[in-house]
Amino acid sequence: ALAVKFGARQRSPHCLLVKEHQVREGADTAHPPRRTLFVLNVPPYCGPDSLSRLFSRCGHVQSVDICDKPGPGEKKEKPTSKFFHRKTVTGFQVAYVVFRKPAGVQAAKALSQEGPLLISTESHPVKTGISKWIASYEASIVDPKELKAEVDAYMQDYDKKMAEEEAKAAKEEGVPDEEGWVKVTRKGRKPGLPRTEAANLRVLEKEKQKRARKELLNFYAWQHRETKREHIAQLRKKFEEDKQRIALMRAQRKFRPY
Repeated sequence: ALAVKFGARQRSPHCLLVKEHQVREGADTAHPPRRTLFVLNVPPYCGPDSLSRLFSRCGHVQSVDICDKPGPGEKKEKPTSKFFHRKTVTGFQVAYVVFRKPAGVQAAKALSQEGPLLISTESHPVKTGISKWIASYEASIVDPKELKAEVDAYMQDYDKKMAEEEAKAAKEEGVPDEEGWVKVTRKGRKPGLPRTEAANLRVLEKEKQKRARKELLNFYAWQHRETKREHIAQLRKKFEEDKQRIALMRAQRKFRPY
C-alpha cells in the first residue's frame, strides 16, 4: 500500500495498492512483464500525468494506461473528436505504469516504506472537490464555432471518402476478376428498390397476383373441394342474414316477403 495525499492540508492519506504486473510471456504486449507496475484504487480525478509525475522518482516512466477494470492491454485509438464519445469517469480505476527499465518497478514498490507522498503541487495541482466540479462544468459547455468546424471537417472527409469509393466502383464495374466473375451492382437500368416495409409489401402483393394469374382454376381436385367449401360457406352466411332480416321485420310487424 502506497500512501499519497492530494494536498498539503489533507490529514488522512489515500492508499494506492501497487504490485508488479505478471502475465504470461506474450499475453499482454502493451504492458510488458518485469517493467509494468499494476496500481489499484486510483481515484477518478487522478490522471495519467499525475501518476507519471508520482512514479518518475523511481525511474523513467514510458507510459501510463488507466482502465476501468483489469484486462488484457490493447492499443487504444486516440480520440478523434473533442465533443463526441466523451466518457465520464465516475468510480475508482486501475492503472498500468510502464517503466523503461525493470529497476523502476522495484523502486516503486519500495516507496511504501516512506511517508505519504504528495501528488498535487503548486506547479501541477490536481483539482478535487468544488474546483473539480467547476472545471467539469466549464468543460461541458460546447463552443458552437469549434463544434461547427469539427462537423464540417468530418463531413468533408466523409464526402471525399464516398467519392473515392464511387469512383473505384465505377472503374471496376463490368470488369471481370481473376476468376472471370463480374460484380453486379444496383446502378443499372433497374436500380434496386428501397429496403422499406411498404416497398416489401408491394413486392409481395405483385408476386401474389402474378402467381394467381398463372394458376388454372378448378384444375386440381383440392381446388374443386375448396371452391365447393367456399360456396357452401357463402350460402350459409346468406341464409343466416336472411333469417335475421325476417325476424327483424316480424318484430316490427312489417312483413313484406315480396
